[in-house]
Amino acid sequence: MAMKNLLKDDDIKKALDQFKAADSFDHKKFFDVVGLKALSADNVKLVFQALDVDASGFIEEEELKFVLKGFAADGRDLTDKETKAFLAAADKDGDGKIGIDEFEALVHE
Repeated sequence: MAMKNLLKDDDIKKALDQFKAADSFDHKKFFDVVGLKALSADNVKLVFQALDVDASGFIEEEELKFVLKGFAADGRDLTDKETKAFLAAADKDGDGKIGIDEFEALVHE
């Protein structure tokens, strides 16, 4: 499932440009700018599935590092600091990975 089916190209570009600098990523602002917050829970779950590269049902720390590439091939890698902060914000059950319901809750918090 391509992000382009769910999100507007202009919004994706705007969001990636806004967080181009290392250590500038803020998941709440990113979700808003890219248009994720406006999506239904079901569509947010489709985005989750696209970001879950290994189809394990979870976004693990290694996948999270490359999350911006899931929105566009030229997205940058998150720094270790950004990755850990993102994981800590989403991982409510403390298992070290983000489940589909945790992701949907984080987007719509």
